[in-house]
Amino acid sequence: MVTAAMVKELRERTGAGMMDCKKALNETGGDLEKAIDYLREKGLAAAAKKSGRIAAEGTVTAYIHGGGRVGVLLEVNCETDFVAKTEEFQTFTKDIAMQIAAAKPEYVRRDEVPAGVIEHEKQILRAQALNEGKPEKIVDKMVDGRVEKFYKESCLMEQPFVKNPDQTIEELVKEKISKIGENISIRRFVRYEMGEGLEKRQDDFAAEVMAELNK
Repeated sequence: MVTAAMVKELRERTGAGMMDCKKALNETGGDLEKAIDYLREKGLAAAAKKSGRIAAEGTVTAYIHGGGRVGVLLEVNCETDFVAKTEEFQTFTKDIAMQIAAAKPEYVRRDEVPAGVIEHEKQILRAQALNEGKPEKIVDKMVDGRVEKFYKESCLMEQPFVKNPDQTIEELVKEKISKIGENISIRRFVRYEMGEGLEKRQDDFAAEVMAELNK
């Protein structure tokens, strides 16, 4: 059984994220040394150490989809102007912009979600659970689970990557950090959808973006 103490020790030894440490321990049957090797093989330990470095360069990427029906402005930072101009970095930023167009995240990370928004979601989710006739004693656990789902749908870093649903955007970023050798940070984005907020026919933009990715 993987314990919090085991996760803490692995995190201190590798600098990797808590969830990555927990996954590594689960994958290796709780063997600390094997878990360290697992993180090194995945490039996560190195990525975690690089993530503390200042990323003040980068680029602002503009992506327009569907003949001007959806637009995204995205700022992604790296450490040097040299890396910012490489094809690999430019392709990465375009992939992230297309992700935003398709998956409609509202925030980059969960710590950006205002507390009031989460509280409002909890109230709605609790009312839904009670209306479904769920026992009071399990409603809170259900609400916690649904809040986690809200984070995964609304926060870019926790969304499955549209090109590879088995990988989250956070995992993709860590992979790029390890490969490029510099810290990379998705700083902010704005997504515009033509007629947003107006009554109109809804189209499956995610399917359209995926079709474009597969060309």
